[in-house]
Amino acid sequence: MRKQISVWMCLFLVMATVLGGCGKQEEAASGDTGDTSAGGSITMVNIKSEINSQVEELAKAYQAATGVEVKVINVPAGVDAQATLKGYYLSDQMPDIIACEASGFGNWEGLLVDMSDQDWAKKTEAAYVDSTYGTLGFPYTTEAIGLAYNADILEKCGVDPASITGPDALRAAFEAVAANKDALGLKAVIGYCAEPVNLGWSAGNHITGAYIDSGLARDDTTYIDMIANDKKVDDSRFLNFANMIGLFNQYSDPELLTTGIYDDQVANFAAGKYAFITQGSWIGASLTSSEAYAAAGSFKVGMVPYAFEDGMETILTAAPSWWAVFKEGNVAASEAFLQWCSEDAGQKILVESAGCVSPFTDCKYVASDPFAQTISDYIASGKTSNWHWMNLPEGIGNGEGGFCYSYYRYASGELTAEGFRDEFNRTIEEWYAKL
Repeated sequence: MRKQISVWMCLFLVMATVLGGCGKQEEAASGDTGDTSAGGSITMVNIKSEINSQVEELAKAYQAATGVEVKVINVPAGVDAQATLKGYYLSDQMPDIIACEASGFGNWEGLLVDMSDQDWAKKTEAAYVDSTYGTLGFPYTTEAIGLAYNADILEKCGVDPASITGPDALRAAFEAVAANKDALGLKAVIGYCAEPVNLGWSAGNHITGAYIDSGLARDDTTYIDMIANDKKVDDSRFLNFANMIGLFNQYSDPELLTTGIYDDQVANFAAGKYAFITQGSWIGASLTSSEAYAAAGSFKVGMVPYAFEDGMETILTAAPSWWAVFKEGNVAASEAFLQWCSEDAGQKILVESAGCVSPFTDCKYVASDPFAQTISDYIASGKTSNWHWMNLPEGIGNGEGGFCYSYYRYASGELTAEGFRDEFNRTIEEWYAKL
């Protein structure tokens, strides 16, 4: 990790001033009354907006059990959580527990607590571990990235999901759905969105992750190493990947492709209007809480690999983000809360209410999330790859000038597959030159 705090002063001075004028950050916490309980209080950040209510339920249950109030700051989807946290830091209003994706930990060098001595750390392989600073991140869920599908639609179109392990089978599946699109009342074969500003994280990070890891063993870092060391993508592999993205461009909902938003993408899939969607298992909670999904029959869902080369049989699984404890906050109370989250009462809420797939070996609960069985099946069969895209420099996927704009230009028809590759290489060269 590299020290970055010193460069924030100019970038976030305005934010710090605004936040300072608005009073303590606790006032931004969801449901905060301004009062503290008899047992004291801690403040935490949640960046997974799809489980806002469940995290608040977790906080209330902990207060009921211990008397310690947990004030939750929910960061909406599309908002730069790290920028928000930097503003809190500069205005001396830092939460006790923060949330970080892998690339975000570099912003907090030396400021987070090493939790390797905590009991929960012995029960999971999904913690965020830094080679210098130790166990910094508490994993609260395991998620999967794959090409999600509506099993009912595929069955009606005669498509066997298990057959989709290469580009020819993937194209054949799309063509079969397209042939039945009108009869089934579909808007499109796939809900894929390359809008770069609010949804850039989807293509720029997650789908790029498929290029980096799809089909590989979990410890295989060939293609992330090539980006970091050679400052380019693999020509053959990437062109095969680009052809798959071109397939998505061709068969996606034109109303969604370049100008859509996350909510519309998920809502249309939930309503049975797309056979496929380029979102991961995190949409499960949105499906089960959707009236449209119930009206569509609460159809069975699953995932197939992003199979842009023959023989690809893996989906990508990992913790998507972690909770970390700020050293200058209420450390003891924060560690106690995270330990409780790893135990029976906390796991029951995170798994059964939030639909999280537990990363802890002793958890006895099974999520009702519609993707939980799919993830379990892939894990049990040893067909998972890692999330090495999280080791990319912060912002290269979804930041200004990042990969997300290459996807957008490709979807807009400005780039060919080769041009898409060249744009990726140019972005990599320019981004790494700034480090």
